[in-house]
Amino acid sequence: MTTHPAPPRGVNTTVTTTATDVTGLQRSLEGWIRDRLATPTARISDLRKPSESGMSSISVLFTVEWDLDGSRQRADLVARLAPEPTALPVFPGYDLERQAAVMRTVADHSTVPVPRVRWIESSPAVLGRPFVVMDRVDGVVPVDNPPYVFGGWLHEATTAQLDVVQHGSVDVLAGIHSIPDPRSLLPELGVGTADDALRRHVDGERAYYEWTRQDDGLRIPLLERGFDWLEENWPSSPSEPVLCWGDSRIGNIMYRDFAPAAVLDWELATLAPRELDVGWFVFFHRMYQDMAEQFGRPGLPGFLQRADVVAHYENTTGVELRDLDFYLGYAAIRHGIIMSRIKRRSIHFGDSPAPDDPDEYVLHHRMLRRLIENEYSWETM
Repeated sequence: MTTHPAPPRGVNTTVTTTATDVTGLQRSLEGWIRDRLATPTARISDLRKPSESGMSSISVLFTVEWDLDGSRQRADLVARLAPEPTALPVFPGYDLERQAAVMRTVADHSTVPVPRVRWIESSPAVLGRPFVVMDRVDGVVPVDNPPYVFGGWLHEATTAQLDVVQHGSVDVLAGIHSIPDPRSLLPELGVGTADDALRRHVDGERAYYEWTRQDDGLRIPLLERGFDWLEENWPSSPSEPVLCWGDSRIGNIMYRDFAPAAVLDWELATLAPRELDVGWFVFFHRMYQDMAEQFGRPGLPGFLQRADVVAHYENTTGVELRDLDFYLGYAAIRHGIIMSRIKRRSIHFGDSPAPDDPDEYVLHHRMLRRLIENEYSWETM
């Protein structure tokens, strides 16, 4: 079971995720499962929404039992559903077929642990929206709300156990990036040259920023300055595109005995320079660590430090990372756009008031400001 640390005073952990009534899904899902298994004996039980389900989509856990050749079969499964439009989705689109294709490719061409994808339903006719069904994997996940730096199983781990988490997690990145010829395996992620891949990704983030402000028209000066910073610091020769996880962070890994047991959340997978993933990975933990220190908590000092992550990654892959300062800044900008959307959702659902300063729609606005002013040091942890 995933343990949730107690938040420090002043941290608002109220988040409205979705209005989905999961109990209403059982009958429709059970009928659909019977068709997939080609048996009327299939029964669903213990259907529930996990407590740590995120905002980008909804996951539903359930157990299915059925008869096969005179014996009773059982499978513990999870259905991942696209979000309801009324829930103000974090992202403009959810291509579950593409996510499933990426997961199957990773499973077939690497040793990275991913849940087995059983079925995909593209039609909204069954559950009101598309969904994918996967095998359920048991383990624990570093939680985001409140962030794992405030307490929980990682805080109770020994230094040796944290090393297992760190090395295993970086090995996940190395394994994904080592998949050969991802352009042929996943043509739907299409890309041209290395510079084309990075430019297309940044253009996509610009379009996403504009999408987030289509309802209120609000501009966030800090994010727009961030895009200017990207142009001013653009890599002269981006590294060749590889398959990138896209949302590469330990909060999207399920662990068992401190080792990765399942790599989750592939909606941001893309073909891009490998530094995109490494930058996001380092940035995300550092953002949480800064947050812990801001509230007078120790966090996890010494864990997932930039130099250690880079050294292990380069030793494992034999590839030297380039322009990481650019990708760390880009990670902060990307996450700033996501947080601005999440803040709008929070305001819409009455979870928090609208700030007077638009830059404060970005949770880590202080960190981002220092980054684009070239005043942030990654070495002081």
